[in-house]
Amino acid sequence: MDSRLQAYAERPAPRYTSYPTAPHFNAGVGDTAVRQWLGALAPDAVLSLYVHVPYCRQLCWYCGCNTYAARRDAPVQIFVEALLQEADLVADALTARRVVEIHWGGGTPNILSAAQFAEIAVKIRSRFNLAGLAHHAIELDPRYLDAEKAHAYAAAGVNRVSLGVQDLNDRVQQAIGRVQPVAVVRAAIDTLRQAGVADINMDLMYGLPHQSADDLRHSIRVAAAMRPNRIALFGYAHVPWFKKRQRLIPEAALPAPAERFDQAAAARSELETLGYEAIGLDHFALPDDALARAARSGRLRRSFQGYVIEQADALIGLGPSAISTLPHGYAQNAAEPGAWGHAIAAGKLAIVRGHALSDEDRRRRRVIEQVMCDFDADLA
Repeated sequence: MDSRLQAYAERPAPRYTSYPTAPHFNAGVGDTAVRQWLGALAPDAVLSLYVHVPYCRQLCWYCGCNTYAARRDAPVQIFVEALLQEADLVADALTARRVVEIHWGGGTPNILSAAQFAEIAVKIRSRFNLAGLAHHAIELDPRYLDAEKAHAYAAAGVNRVSLGVQDLNDRVQQAIGRVQPVAVVRAAIDTLRQAGVADINMDLMYGLPHQSADDLRHSIRVAAAMRPNRIALFGYAHVPWFKKRQRLIPEAALPAPAERFDQAAAARSELETLGYEAIGLDHFALPDDALARAARSGRLRRSFQGYVIEQADALIGLGPSAISTLPHGYAQNAAEPGAWGHAIAAGKLAIVRGHALSDEDRRRRRVIEQVMCDFDADLA
């Protein structure tokens, strides 16, 4: 690592999935404001839907997502019933119906049974126009995938799956509370491809406890041998004051900032050697992948779902903690499933905070997005 970069590598930075970033949201945005924002969308507006499933069977120690452990099925079923009601509430507030993208995240979306997933998918199809649906993606934990679920995804039109892999070295997996042998990942990919879901993404991480650059290169080589279309490479963010589960990871086991930087550089070099093109800050794709083509043609965009090809007029979030991006601003649902569910049961959108965008916000957001996508921006 160039010593001149050391001071910058050691500084914390915002996570620019939005601008202003989520910590700057405020309680001044609620049900009334968001209903007005939804109603102001033109009937021909193009929509993207995000469904946040807030539960996992067990919590991985590294995870910074809004998720809760559900070892019983009852909380998951309660969530499903509330989500169906929320879809109706949102649809009733809209005149726009055309959806071009759906993304399921979490949590662990495949904690849903095949029947539960299908029920939600049918509800969405009944309330929105999916005739032009181009991208339908779901994030999966390979440890909880079976053929029945894979066929349910294919039947609903899912055409891309992101598998949470993180690392493929046993000692690192033990250190992050996510033991997931290579055979489990390979079996998940085979199951998905046999069901007809061909486009596979993998999520990998650097900066994990007890992880070396050689460990990372090993994970990348093993992952690339399974030929995923895309690989996302994220840096682990250690925030134990924010996510208590991360207190199980000793800070002494984490690489120093300079070592993290070198890991990221080594991973980039390895991925490019294996035939993947670098996309923006943290994505890599095979040259014939749609994301790579979009990057080469200057059509790459950035949203709460990461790098995307098309930017919808509005991104609407469903489920606890989900964030909507509307022309007027951002709106975030209550993160705790009980509070979110109570609001929905009362016939209200479960919005607890957000941010109304100014023209200055929009200008700054676009510049930041251009830097993150193209490493270039015309400030004039």
